[in-house]
Amino acid sequence: MPDKLTKSILLLLFFVLTHTLPLSAQKIYQTSLKDEVGANAWRVIKKSYQEAQQQKADYFLMDMNTFGGAVNFADSIRSLLLDADMKTIVFVNNNAASAGTLIALAADYIFMHHGSSLGAASVVNEKGEVLPEKYQSYMRGLMRATAQAKGRDPKIAEAFVDPRVVLPDHKEEGQVLTFTATEAVNAGIARAVVKSTAEIYQSLGIQDAQVQQYQWTWVDYLVGFLTLPLVSGILIMGIIGGIYFELQTPGVGFALVVALISASLFFAPLYIQGLADNWEIALFAIGVILMALEVFVIPGFGIVGILGLVFMLCGLAFSMMANDFLDFKISKPGMLINSFMVVIAAMVLTIILMVIFGRNILRSATFKRLVLQDEQRAETGYVSSVLKADLLHKQGIAKTVLRPSGKIEVDGVWYDAVALDGFIDAGEIIVVEKHENYNLFVRKINA
Repeated sequence: MPDKLTKSILLLLFFVLTHTLPLSAQKIYQTSLKDEVGANAWRVIKKSYQEAQQQKADYFLMDMNTFGGAVNFADSIRSLLLDADMKTIVFVNNNAASAGTLIALAADYIFMHHGSSLGAASVVNEKGEVLPEKYQSYMRGLMRATAQAKGRDPKIAEAFVDPRVVLPDHKEEGQVLTFTATEAVNAGIARAVVKSTAEIYQSLGIQDAQVQQYQWTWVDYLVGFLTLPLVSGILIMGIIGGIYFELQTPGVGFALVVALISASLFFAPLYIQGLADNWEIALFAIGVILMALEVFVIPGFGIVGILGLVFMLCGLAFSMMANDFLDFKISKPGMLINSFMVVIAAMVLTIILMVIFGRNILRSATFKRLVLQDEQRAETGYVSSVLKADLLHKQGIAKTVLRPSGKIEVDGVWYDAVALDGFIDAGEIIVVEKHENYNLFVRKINA
C-alpha cells in the first residue's frame, strides 16, 4: 500500500512540475527563400544557417515562396537541410514548385499556408518545355532519396516529377503531381495547414520561442542586383567599351578605369556566389592580353586576335553559370546558351555603339580631358594628311608602328599613313607610293 501511495505522489508531483513550470526557451532562426533558387539564394541560405549555428538555434525555419530555379543550387540547399545539426522547418507560404519542392522535402517539418501548393518538379528549360529523360531520371532519384531520408513516401516524391507514376488516391497517370495544402497534409507530406509561424510553434509544442530573423544587408541586395542578366550585360558593355577606347588612346586613362571597374563589378559578385572561378577569370584576362598583342605587336588581324575574342567570350559566359571545369551538367538546363547570348548581345551592341558614336566620343573635349594623350601640335612637325603631289615616291621614316595605319615623317613633317605591307615597325625606312582620299599609302624599303 505505501508503495502505491508513493508512486501516486511521485506521478502527481511530476505532472504538476511539467505542467506548471515554464519550459526552457527554444531558439528559432528564421530566414526566407522568396525568389528564384539560384546562386544568390544559396549564398543567403548558407549564410543564414551559419548564423543559426553561431546562435546555437534549436530550429532553422525557412519561409518559402518560390517557383523553382537551378537544380544544382537547390541540391546544395537540400544537402544543407539534410545534414543540419538542428531541427529544420519549411513554411510553404504560397508556392514550393519544382526545385522548391525538393528543398521542402529535405526539411524535418513542412507546414503550408492556406491556399499554398507544392509539387510540379519536372525539369524544364527556360521556355517551360520538359527536358529529356536523363534530366528527369536524375531529379526523380534526388526526390526519392530526399523523401526516404525524412521518412516520407518516396513514390509520392517521384510522382512530383514523373507523370507516369500512378497514385489512385492523388492523381491519374499522365499528370505531374501537385498538392494543395490540405492534400499534402492528408498524404503525410506536410504536418499541418497554418496561417502564421505562431501556429507552427504551437503545433510543435514550442513555448517561449526566441526568434532570430536573418536581416538582408546592402551587400545581399547589391550582389543580387549586379548578377541580374540585364545588369551583367551592361557591365560587359563597359568592359568591352573601356578596352576599345583604351586601345584607341593608349595610356592609363579614363577608359581603362571604366573597364577595370566594370570587370570588378561583373566578376566579384559571381566569385562571391561561387559561380566565377579563378580559371574563368584567368581565361578572360588571357583574352585581353591576346587582343593587346594583336593590336600593338602582331600585324593584321589573325589567329591571335580571334583567339583573344574567343577567350574573352568564354571567360565571361562561363563565369555566369555553375560548372565543374567545363562540366555543365550541374547547371540549370539552357543556362549555357543563355550566358553566351547575354555576352554576345552585349558585345554586338557595344560594337554598334562604338561604330556610331565612337569617333565623336574620342574627339569630344570631355573625353580628351579624361584620358591621357599627347597633343599633336604644328610646331612639333605634325600636320594633317592634306596631300601634295611632290610627296609621291619620296622616302621617309615610320615614326610609329603602322599596323597598318600610323604616322610617318617625310622631310621633317609628320603625316598619317597606311602601310601597304600590312605592318611596318617604328624606325623603318618607307617610300610613299600613292595617295587616295587624303590618305598616304607607303611601303617599307628593305635593306
